[in-house]
Amino acid sequence: MYPRNAIFRHDNADATSYTPQMFYTYRAERGENTDKRLETMPKTPDQQATQPTSPKSSPKAWTHKRHLLDTEDLAADEAMCIMEQTAEFKRTAEHKKAFPSLSSKTVATVFYENSTRTRSSFELATKRLGAQLINLDVNTSSVTKGETLRDTARTLISMGADAIIQRHSASGSAHLLAKMLGDQVSVVNAGDGWHAHPTQALLDLFTMLESRPQLQGAKVTIVGDILHSRVARSNISLLKKFGVEIHVAGPPTLVPPLLTELGVIRHSELDSALDGADFVIALRLQMERQQQGLITSIGEYQKLYRLDHARLRNASKNVRVLHPGPSNRGVEITDALHDDKEISLINAQVANGVLVRMAVLYLLLNE
Repeated sequence: MYPRNAIFRHDNADATSYTPQMFYTYRAERGENTDKRLETMPKTPDQQATQPTSPKSSPKAWTHKRHLLDTEDLAADEAMCIMEQTAEFKRTAEHKKAFPSLSSKTVATVFYENSTRTRSSFELATKRLGAQLINLDVNTSSVTKGETLRDTARTLISMGADAIIQRHSASGSAHLLAKMLGDQVSVVNAGDGWHAHPTQALLDLFTMLESRPQLQGAKVTIVGDILHSRVARSNISLLKKFGVEIHVAGPPTLVPPLLTELGVIRHSELDSALDGADFVIALRLQMERQQQGLITSIGEYQKLYRLDHARLRNASKNVRVLHPGPSNRGVEITDALHDDKEISLINAQVANGVLVRMAVLYLLLNE
């Protein structure tokens, strides 16, 4: 494991120059076994001429980071610290076994919305780090009797919680909770309304880096309901820090025009957005959007924006497809593409989700 403030960067502090080779440099410099993965990873032209630059501690030490609320709040070096710790967990051959590094800590999950992947992966991450888990069932808790968000959190703190992982339908609820609780406990945002889903963006970043070690200049296309997507917002914020060219496509009613002010390239037609794409992130379409009049019909959406092998013919030859899940098979993506082991990274996202969330909890809570 690495110290809590082990945040790494190149000498020029350019976030776009980071590669997964940096994940292993620290261990190599300490003379530790890094297996052969470092030597076999693709190198940039500068790296072919010289050895990887020695990482240095960032002035923005992780010890100053108490909460994880939004990717907007993360500096690139802090995000890379999470990537490096995730890689460390993944490199451990038997990573399914518990790491008792947080055996003295207690983590509480509070989900005001339904969740399968996020909730389960946070629970697994907590257990593998050896921490105690408080799993609050909102449907049977005092929340149903009118207990406030603040009082629920204070109850959990009184029980000894060191971290609260919260999902809530209200945008900004995680920031509100962190403001109310201050430094009493770490708050991790597991999704708040349409606003943010930072650990999803972090696991997407890690999954992309595994497939393509250098992301600077890569084209990432996000397809679907951008307007209501916390996944899209968090990914855009995070990927821009790494020099990624971001394109979005979807029905005009679901793609905010103001995205162009963030340097995002907006498309109304899918084919132009997919041209030369290195990664494509398909977003889940909420079926109620049709009742709201935001799309003409599900059939029309399938015709214009569903991903399939034919649609990817003009994408990069090494294009990879991601989806935050759960997917509406046949609506956002065909079964054949969803299950294509060469192109789809969806199962890798699920597996990496546990490891990324382990890294987040470890860095926030390890002392």
